[in-house]
Amino acid sequence: MSFKPRNATDRLILPLDVPTVAEARAIVEETKGVVGVYKVGMQLQFAGGLDFAQELAREGHKVFLDVKLLDIDNTVTQAVRNIVKMGMTFVTIHAYPRTMRAAVAGLEGADLCLLGVTVLTSMDDEDVKAAGYAGAAAELVKSRAVAARAAGMGGLVCSAHEASALRELAGPDMVLVTPGVRPAGSSADDQKRIKTPGDAIRAGADFIVCGRPVTGATDRRAAAEAVVAEIEAAL
Repeated sequence: MSFKPRNATDRLILPLDVPTVAEARAIVEETKGVVGVYKVGMQLQFAGGLDFAQELAREGHKVFLDVKLLDIDNTVTQAVRNIVKMGMTFVTIHAYPRTMRAAVAGLEGADLCLLGVTVLTSMDDEDVKAAGYAGAAAELVKSRAVAARAAGMGGLVCSAHEASALRELAGPDMVLVTPGVRPAGSSADDQKRIKTPGDAIRAGADFIVCGRPVTGATDRRAAAEAVVAEIEAAL
């Protein structure tokens, strides 16, 4: 199964990073039809979000379950087998080689796109150094991208700053998802390696993750439509 987007709307991933399922449901109601994928991350997962993610999938929405799996091999394999049953479209795995191989083993041919998280977009070179890595963030991203392709992962989560380089390493079939995307004039919030939606698409991203500029807007639907328009202009 190809997970490649068909149009500009397909390319927008909207994080439902809110405290309650009720708030998440309201965001979906306001934005459905102009958002391609809804992302359920840790905040909502601990407030009933796993059940809500399955509800969204049953309603026909594409769902990105952002769990960033990292554990012993067997645990990761079994976790992926259970996530397959939930009807998700995307799920994140920390891009350690053994972890990714264990995740792929749990797929067993299922239609679930495993995304390797290379380096968080909230981290820069100094953060990577503080974490014990000798090289720059971009070099760590590249090495993890090569490992992800070798493991048989479906795609990568990376900064738009690295997308063009990773497209060459990952090949045409792997999906590139870029978080840390902010429309022109928006606040960077706690992100450090950011680009606009248009810049991310031109750099080679298949999907962009844009959250607070949409969920924090007075008119969320209009904000989502504006992001999609930026994507469309870059295609």
